[in-house]
This record gives sequence, structure tokens and C-alpha cells, in this order.
Amino acid sequence: QVQLVESGGGLVQAGGSLRLSCAASGRTFSSYAIGWFRQAPGKEREFVGRSSRVGDSTSYSDSVKGRFTISRDNAKNTVYLTINSLKPEDTAVYYCAASMSPVATAPELYALWGQGTQVTVSS
Repeated sequence: QVQLVESGGGLVQAGGSLRLSCAASGRTFSSYAIGWFRQAPGKEREFVGRSSRVGDSTSYSDSVKGRFTISRDNAKNTVYLTINSLKPEDTAVYYCAASMSPVATAPELYALWGQGTQVTVSS
């Protein structure tokens, strides 16, 4: 079983960059696709992007495409979310989650979740 812990969030000025980490424990890390989600106060949790099991294929939502980059290092059991050109609307709690589905984008398809890390972008 995989345990996920997010880190790297904080307060950043608009236009800046931030790298979030999703550290996993467990021997079956490479068996899961890793997705990133975010949830702003009073809003529904939304899909941000995902990485394939191997890590050579990524997919992003239209709202973040071009600014967000997901990378995966199976040797370190870590998936990263690099956010560039941060905007105030990026402010949210960011979660990583694991799914055995290679194409999952819906939160319901992710069985394992981290506790989230807060990203706050000031204008």
C-alpha cells in the first residue's frame, strides 16, 4: 500500500514559480498513475494533471496547460509538480493522489490521497 505526502507549498508572488513534491512510501509506487488536484476555498476539487506509471506521459487540464509541469522519479518515489507564472487564481490546496487507472482524471478514480499542501499566490 502506498502512502502519499505533499510538500513545497507556500506564499508566492504572482509571476513566481513553485515546485511541489509528492513523496510516496511503498514498493508498488511504479504501479500507480499519480494525479494532481487542487481545491480552492468554497470550490470543488478539480483535476490539474497526471503522470503515467512510467512517468514518460503527462496530461494537464486546459486551465494550467503550458504553466504546470509534472515529472516523476520512480527511483526516489517522488512526483513533482512545477508551477510557473503563478496567478492569484492558482491559490488552492494542492493534492496528489494515486490511481491504478492510467487515464484517470476524476477524483473518484483515485483511491489514495495525500493531505495536501497550501499554495497562496499574491498579486
